[in-house]
This record gives sequence, structure tokens and C-alpha cells, in this order.
Amino acid sequence: MNQNDVVVIYTDGASRGNPGPGGYGTILMYKQHRKEMSGGFRKTTNNRMELLAVIVGLEALKREGLNVVVYSDSKYVVDSIEKKWVFGWVKKRFKDKKNADLWMRLLPLYAKHQVKMVWIKGHANNIENENCDRLAVEAALGNGLIIDQGYESSVE
Repeated sequence: MNQNDVVVIYTDGASRGNPGPGGYGTILMYKQHRKEMSGGFRKTTNNRMELLAVIVGLEALKREGLNVVVYSDSKYVVDSIEKKWVFGWVKKRFKDKKNADLWMRLLPLYAKHQVKMVWIKGHANNIENENCDRLAVEAALGNGLIIDQGYESSVE
């Protein structure tokens, strides 16, 4: 696989309190192109924001069948996919599992591409991971936070 044919996505999620206000940061890179995305929610969890960061990155891809490498500092997200746990959760209809709404949103996106998930250590001077962290934290601290319907409807 030619390195130029790979879409690189860096992701991070943050929450101020768990649950609490949260945000995600996503950076897409392909050849000379770069796109930064972020969003904030009034009440959510860190794991939901980590997942949403990956979803937003994959949703931004304009065509199918791409080679994608996603870098995340979330063992929860990376291991759930790379160790194939999530596919077992699907068979059990996510019984006793959290974040089913986001996993069900992610899996069809994942299936459209050749995706490799790579865990990276957070806060270890990886510049793009640090950039995603900044985007996520800024979003979590921002004004006009929106409702994470999947979270708030599940805890009410």
C-alpha cells in the first residue's frame, strides 16, 4: 500500500467530569489536505467522545473503499475494534454494553473502508494527538454545548 493512498485520522475525546461536559477532536489528513473537526456536548462521557471522534472522521470521508489508519489514545475504542470484541457485542445486541448507539453508527462506516486502528499513548508529545486533545478540550469548554441524545436519554 502506497503511503500516499492512506487517509490518516487522529482522534481524541475529553470530558470535564465523567459524565460531564465533553468534546471530541478529529484531524483528517490525506496527501496535502488537512481538516480539523470538533464538537462539544453538555453532558456525556469520555468514552462516548472518543468513539464520536472516530465516527466524525469516518463520516467525513467522501468516497468508499479507502485505506484508513485511525490513531487514538483510547484503549476502549482501539481494542474493541482490533480485538473484535464489538462484533461479539453486535451478536448479543449490545446486552449490558454501553454506547450501543455510537457503535451501531460506527460499524457501517468501518465496513465501507479498510480501517486499521492504532493505539498511541496520550499526552506523550505526539503533535497530532496533542492537537486533537486541544480541540476536544476547547469544544468541551465551549459555549452552546449540544445535547448528547444517546447519553442523556439512556440515563434519564
